[in-house]
Amino acid sequence: MSKELWKGNEAIAEAAIRAGCRCYFGYPITPQSEIPEYMSLHMPKAGGVFLQSESEVAAINMVYGATGAGARVMTSSSSPGVSLKQEGISYMCGAELPGVIVNVMRGGPGLGTIQPAQGDYFQATRGGGHGDYRLIVFAPANIQEVVDLMQEAFDLADKYRMPVMMLLDGMIGQMMEPVEWKRPAIAPEDLPEKPWATTGTKNKRLPNIINSLFIDPDACNQHNIRLEEKYARVTESEQRYETNDTEDAEVIFVAFGTPARLARAAVRLLAEDGIKAGVFRPITVWPYPYDALYKIAAQDSVKAVVTVEMNTGQMIDDVRIAVKGARPVSFVGSAGGIIPTPYEVAEAAKKALGR
Repeated sequence: MSKELWKGNEAIAEAAIRAGCRCYFGYPITPQSEIPEYMSLHMPKAGGVFLQSESEVAAINMVYGATGAGARVMTSSSSPGVSLKQEGISYMCGAELPGVIVNVMRGGPGLGTIQPAQGDYFQATRGGGHGDYRLIVFAPANIQEVVDLMQEAFDLADKYRMPVMMLLDGMIGQMMEPVEWKRPAIAPEDLPEKPWATTGTKNKRLPNIINSLFIDPDACNQHNIRLEEKYARVTESEQRYETNDTEDAEVIFVAFGTPARLARAAVRLLAEDGIKAGVFRPITVWPYPYDALYKIAAQDSVKAVVTVEMNTGQMIDDVRIAVKGARPVSFVGSAGGIIPTPYEVAEAAKKALGR
């Protein structure tokens, strides 16, 4: 199958349409504005609905309504915009509604910069809204992976009735790479029914009620217990990760998104100095592949673990949890839209090894 050259943000939008997304609600913000631009042109051609909302708050509540009616729905934004969506995301989790949320991260906090960053890791993996809830969070490292994961994101959202976030830095959204378009596992016309959706009672079924309000504390407690049981199933079944050159490595880089590509380049630089390094890349940052990382970090050959991030150190918390003190964990990175170089990453590894 031939490949085509696509810009990241446009590929995201096209992949969503091919996955059966028929409603998009969003608001322009750099560096993801090409997503609503593409959707505005191509979603109507697919028989779907595009609507530029008056705000990010409005967009996520439109998603709530459309997904509650059974549609495959997506919204996208960048860091400050996703912050505004957090209340609606919490409502979706409480009401057990599927949907896909794309965050093309930029530097922060506050309005920050329009340059690529990874400062939203805490928000995505710990929940920026209120209550006990989780999102499945994919962290793709290239445009082909974004395209491949988009189909899976919609399928998992429907399977577990929960939102799925696609978390990528602005570099991936703005770059261009070859993409091979694959046939979706489930064609849009063959999507399974959603018997819980509010589609009307023409077939004389009882009305469906979608709600996240439980006045009775016992009822709310039982609802939260049931959600936790669902999240446990997700944790058991949906972890994704990739390893490169980790066997017999002295140092393990842990990175997601663009920094994983920088780490692979640093591995080659270290090899020139006779240092064997490898890369562990979580593809799902929730659920996080703790056990898989521990097995690699605990190898006898490993002397140090280095996280590489485009922030001031956020995923390092999960890496320390995974490693369980078996190896020293250090951090290299930069925030505010500055991208670390492979040379800086390689030097951080040498420092961690005491060389």
